[in-house]
Amino acid sequence: MEAEMDHYAVLGLPSGEEGAKLTEKEINKAYRWKALELHPDKRPDDPNAAANFQQLRTSYDILRDDKARKLFDDLLRVKRERQLRNLQRDGKRRKMVSDLERRERDANAPDPAAKEREEEARIARQLKEEIARIRAMHGKKEEAPAAAPAKEKDSGGSSGVDQEKVLKVSWEKVGEDYSADKLRELFSKFGEVEDVVIKGSKKKGSALVVMAIKEGAVAATGSVIGHLANPLLVVPLKPASVADSSSVPKSAETTRMSNLVGAGYQAFEDSVLKKLQKAAEKQR
Repeated sequence: MEAEMDHYAVLGLPSGEEGAKLTEKEINKAYRWKALELHPDKRPDDPNAAANFQQLRTSYDILRDDKARKLFDDLLRVKRERQLRNLQRDGKRRKMVSDLERRERDANAPDPAAKEREEEARIARQLKEEIARIRAMHGKKEEAPAAAPAKEKDSGGSSGVDQEKVLKVSWEKVGEDYSADKLRELFSKFGEVEDVVIKGSKKKGSALVVMAIKEGAVAATGSVIGHLANPLLVVPLKPASVADSSSVPKSAETTRMSNLVGAGYQAFEDSVLKKLQKAAEKQR
């Protein structure tokens, strides 16, 4: 039973009246030293390492909580007083006390021992409730971080971004590179840019540009070139439907890029980049 355990002794601290005078700083220091000693990582061969470390944490939480610590100190005080009385009861005194208790019981007087047991049980019950409260409080703290990633995952799966407003942009890692701000500046000429996400690798850069409206994505496709020394290849993540893009004229090159898939897209991307690079070299 946890109420019978000396939580000061668990932390290696003196108990009794001396323990009741310990400061919070002294308790924290003792816990840190004991935690280093009892940590399961330091005791791989001890099957009780996890349980001992958990008991250390529970005792520390009780001594750090003002209300729980006061209840525990009161419980120790009652036990000390009872033990002291038991030690003082030698032969004659024990007989006198026994006769007195018998006369008091005969006179329907309350039994001091029963009253002490009742007080001890009451304090132990309250201490047990405080331990349950502290554990429940820590349980809620541990559940909150675990629930956060699940919520983030759910919100990410239902973000509802219209893929027809998203453009896939790629370029070679040669010459001047492209930052998110630079891409936003280039694409903002064709409408508001909601977001720019840079990806890419060491040899090739890539990004996803989210336009505010589909018309802006259609207009930017095939129109944004970037630096001549390091041109951009811009294709829609999902080609706009006929109804959405009927009001915006499409060039033959844009239609061709919109229909590219798989290996065909990669070959076309490499071809366009080589042509643009050669054109840039001729202009130098």
